[in-house]
Formats: sequence, structure tokens, C-alpha cells
Amino acid sequence: MAHDHHHHSHGHDCHAHTSDPHALDRKLAGAAWLNGIIVIVEIIGGVLSGSVALLSDALHNLSDVLALVMAWAARILGRRPATARHTFGLRRLEVVAAFVNALTILAAAAFIIKEAVERLLHPTPIGSGIMLAVAVVGLVANLASVLLLGGHRHDDLNVRGAFLHLVLDTVSSVAVVAAALLANTKIGPWLDPIVSLLVVAFVLRGSWDLLGRSLRVLLEAAPPDLDLATVQSDLATVAPACRLEHLHAWELTPGQTVLTADVVSTTTSAPTLCADLENLRHRLAEKWGVAHATLQPVASTASAGACPIA
Repeated sequence: MAHDHHHHSHGHDCHAHTSDPHALDRKLAGAAWLNGIIVIVEIIGGVLSGSVALLSDALHNLSDVLALVMAWAARILGRRPATARHTFGLRRLEVVAAFVNALTILAAAAFIIKEAVERLLHPTPIGSGIMLAVAVVGLVANLASVLLLGGHRHDDLNVRGAFLHLVLDTVSSVAVVAAALLANTKIGPWLDPIVSLLVVAFVLRGSWDLLGRSLRVLLEAAPPDLDLATVQSDLATVAPACRLEHLHAWELTPGQTVLTADVVSTTTSAPTLCADLENLRHRLAEKWGVAHATLQPVASTASAGACPIA
């Protein structure tokens, strides 16, 4: 079969930004710094007070920091143009960072679970004063971060994800404050590790999802919401003279789908072929959310002698 390497169909995604994208960049960076400081404070407070609930909240805040940094990086890298060496740009770095971060958080979570189980088996007194002071500071910082990003939570998926992380961590901070207030009661020595396990459970859920999503992208698997057989059937109704073969789809980053395919055509008219390719590209972008489609026309055996691409 003959190929024409000049007939490709490409679609490009567009990114919605606020009127001043750098303002949101600064807010994301500010929220990341604020939560980073809280992570350090809670680790120190957890060690001094003996509270694993504080350590677990520090881990949860660390996951917030990573979410904020990834949202910030995605915006910065997304605005950088592609180069001759990095033809799709550098947005895949966001996925690599997410994969490493998820593994790091899972390892830290395993350590906190071990400590919490030991505390349940062998309860020990907790420095409630230090724990309460640090927990309240963490709660205030989380509330401040939520307010800082609240007006931008619908700007893009990464920012929304970071915002939801902060909301969840605010809820966990309330639980840690409650545990600190009850630290000197009879249930205090058991409540602290129980709260830490609950917080870690939230962290594990998000981290496991992050690990799976990033690994799926790095392995170039087809997006979970894109059934290629269904796509082929749908495109057959758009251009009946064309049949897609060797269909491949993957994600550069979550939500940015790339697709390549051979388009076997029976048409003998170059204008008709070009129109079919454009209709296919438009359908892939509008209905299936494909950000970049490369469609390679291939002559069918029946029309190879007269086809304009033969």
C-alpha cells in the first residue's frame, strides 16, 4: 500500500486561563510554601509531643504540597512551546514527578501505620499542649490555603485537584484538633493513633489513585474513558469511505489524549479524501476529546490504481 506523508490531520488542545494567569501561579506557589512550612512544623510537633496524628497530618499536608506544586508546574510547563527535541513539550515531567511523589508518600504512610499500630498496642501519654498548638496552626493554614484558591477552583483540572486536596486536609486537621483536645482524657492515648490511621487512609486512597494514573500515562495505555472499538464504529458513520486501522491512543498527561491511525480510503478524489480527514479530526476532537490526532491515509487494495494517494 502506498503512503503519502504530507496528509496528516492534527488537532490541538487549548487551555483556559484566567485573565492574569501569573496571579494564579503566585497563589499556587504561596499555598505550596505555606503548606510546606506546616509540614515541617507538624513533623517537629509530632516528634516532640509523641503524636502520630500530627505526623499523619503532616503526611497529608505533604500530599497537598505535591498537588500544589504539580498544578503550578503543569501551568508553567504548559505555556512553554515545544522544541525540535521535545516535540510535545515538557508536560510529561508532571507525570514523572507524580509517580515518584506517590511512591514516596506510600512509603511514609507505611511508617506511620507501623507507629500507630504500636501505639494502639502500647498506649503512651501525649504532650497535649504542643499537639493542640501545632494542630490549630495547621488548621488555620489549611483554611487560609482553601480561601486563597477558592476563587480559582474551576480554572483547570490540576487547580481543582489541588483545591480538593486542601479541603480534605482541612477536614483531617479538624479531627487532629479534636484528638488534641481529648488527649488528656481516658481515651486520649488510643484516640491519637486511631485518628492518625483515619487520616492515613485518606492519604493512601489519593496516593494510590495518583500512582495508578501516573503509571498508566507512563506506560502509554489508552485513556480509561476511551474505548477504541467504539471510536472506530463512531468514525465509520462520519466518513463511510474510510476505515481506521492500527489505531493507537495514549495520554501525554492526564486529559491530553494523542491518537494515531491509518485511514484506509476507497475514494479516488483528493478533495473528498481531505474533507474526510478533516471531518474525522473534528469528530475526534469534539466528541472524544483527542487533543492531537495524526491520521495517515492509506489506499485500499480495490482503489490503489486510481486513488490520489497511491
